[in-house]
Amino acid sequence: MKKGKIKFNIVINNKKKLVILTGAGISAESGIKTFRDSDGLWEGHDVMEVATPEGWHKNQELVLDFYNKRRQQLKKVLPNQGHRILVELEQDFDVHIITQNVDDLHERAGSTKVLHLHGELLKVRSTQNRNLILDWEDDLFTGDFDVNGHQLRPHIVWFGEEVPALEEAIKIVEEADYFAVIGTSLQVYPAAGLISYTYSTTPVFYIDPKPIAIPNIQNKVEIISKIASEGVAILRDRLKSI
Repeated sequence: MKKGKIKFNIVINNKKKLVILTGAGISAESGIKTFRDSDGLWEGHDVMEVATPEGWHKNQELVLDFYNKRRQQLKKVLPNQGHRILVELEQDFDVHIITQNVDDLHERAGSTKVLHLHGELLKVRSTQNRNLILDWEDDLFTGDFDVNGHQLRPHIVWFGEEVPALEEAIKIVEEADYFAVIGTSLQVYPAAGLISYTYSTTPVFYIDPKPIAIPNIQNKVEIISKIASEGVAILRDRLKSI
């Protein structure tokens, strides 16, 4: 952690580094449901059935069908104003997006530096070699194998699995001149803990219509109690005035 230490800014191309952590809230405005509805289910499924290694071993067909439907849905939605404004911010800042979302809406909007913490819906990987990752836009079935004859699975970080991108995410956050949290409840770890790797002098912006208190934080936090697209517009104007 970097609490209490002095941060020496490293400015690239005269742009300060803006690091943004995004969650389901920013994609919800495009029509993608948040991970859990109010009843604790995701598209009618207990997440333990479709988002855990145990669920995969119990019923591969159910898991594959679930992500096939999510993939099909993703093709029907478009980036929203929140995504587009984050692209616009690249004109003035060195913008790095760390997202908990598995969709590709940031990339389709035009963001150039996106790190997916929880995997990507349009990719699959080998069940025997997690580094063997393939682009995959169509349905995935039992019997779809990698080059070595091993079953392919969704390239998604399920509950109980390691987050391979976490170390890279921490390094990015440690270098932030500004840090923003958009559309995430800060309840899912380890992603929620990334804020603790900012320097105490780094300004933090928290965009959520129902923000929670952030524990054990020394930073100056500006809360913007708006939905993602409205809050990002306010963030843009706020950053330009600093």
